Amino acid sequence: MTKRRAAWLAVIAVVVAGATAIAWPNMAEQIIPGAGEKAAAFRSHLGPIGGALPAYQSPGARVAQVQQSPGQRPAGQGGGQGGAGSRGGAGANRPPAPVVLDTARRGDVPVVHDAVGTVQAQAIVTIKSRVDAQVQQIDVPDGAVVKAGQLLARLDSRQIEAQIKQAEASLVRNRTVLDQATRDVLRFEELVARNAGTKVSLDNARTQVAAANASILGDEAQIENLKVQLSYYTIRAPISGRIGTVNVKAGNIIRAGDNNATGTLATIVQTTPIYVVFSAPQRLLTEYRTATGGVGSYVDATPQGSKKPVRGRIAFIDNTIDPATGTVAVRAEFSNEDDQLWPGQLCNLRIVLRNEQDVVSVPRTATQAGQNGNFVYVVENGVARVRPIKIGRTQDGRDIVTEGLTGGESIVVEGALALSNGARIEARNPANTAAKRAS
Repeated sequence: MTKRRAAWLAVIAVVVAGATAIAWPNMAEQIIPGAGEKAAAFRSHLGPIGGALPAYQSPGARVAQVQQSPGQRPAGQGGGQGGAGSRGGAGANRPPAPVVLDTARRGDVPVVHDAVGTVQAQAIVTIKSRVDAQVQQIDVPDGAVVKAGQLLARLDSRQIEAQIKQAEASLVRNRTVLDQATRDVLRFEELVARNAGTKVSLDNARTQVAAANASILGDEAQIENLKVQLSYYTIRAPISGRIGTVNVKAGNIIRAGDNNATGTLATIVQTTPIYVVFSAPQRLLTEYRTATGGVGSYVDATPQGSKKPVRGRIAFIDNTIDPATGTVAVRAEFSNEDDQLWPGQLCNLRIVLRNEQDVVSVPRTATQAGQNGNFVYVVENGVARVRPIKIGRTQDGRDIVTEGLTGGESIVVEGALALSNGARIEARNPANTAAKRAS
């Protein structure tokens, strides 16, 4: 069955090839030399049917016809050449290309570095008790803003107050002993002066005075120590900032040295001023060192999820570069008076390092790349001319041009892909629009 099918396919192919050769002898001649002439001879036997088919023209006759009539289109193949000629004529009379123009600006352009930073508090203090006592009173709510020295909590201090009174009583007693010893010294001095007393008694009296003075000093030191301990029972804020959750309430027992949550009264985070920490590439280290404390440099921080930036300054550059990342840690300081920055928050940073003066810039869309480097189309008298340029850097969607432009040139910012050197253009934006965009 397979052999029979193959035989039928071969017969059909032969028939189709023969019919094709008969119907289009010129095409058959191009594929198989000599086939056109054989097809023409066969068509002569078909009579009127063969005369109705397209006539066969030998290759030599076609070449002669082309040489004799170059302006005429040979039968069966003139459409392609005529089309090419018509396209060439249209290219010579090409209409002006529609473009959008702008002006090369000359002026001051800031040197900007964009980064992402993390808000970091300048100080975080964990409040713990230095004595074992019962909490008597909590004076601040959770999340309150506190000032340095503000009262946070009171502990039960009755025991230490009693010890202070006891030490004060001992001080009074020892002062009384000192008074008695002082009087004894005076009396023995008079007796010794009249040879009525012994010098040993005078020396013993003086010893009693010295001992009483020492006891008084000890009592005073003890009282001072107890008063210091008494201050531990009144817990105050060591720094200004925002307090977190107060972990203990009135009536709880708080212990010194307890590292659990029960041993921590609260945590205070300083939020004004506040830091934003970020990493800068080492290639910009010199720029950052110059900008630290410099005039004209600043940092705008925009918290993620917010559109309002906060302005600060570069405050600190780390003393080493991380060899793994090639970056250096930088801190920017913000006054943060309205608490817009929150510790741990991510921020988008715009760091203005300095202001570069009197430079030429063009929109990024105006710059084209060629085999010989970058260029722009400068429009003069309605004609676009190629102007090679050199780009120093790109800033905020604009290329800073170091060579090739002086400023004020009219340049193409849209439609440059359809242009060539010397092409005529038609501006789609009015002249005053370009001027407004340049201002």
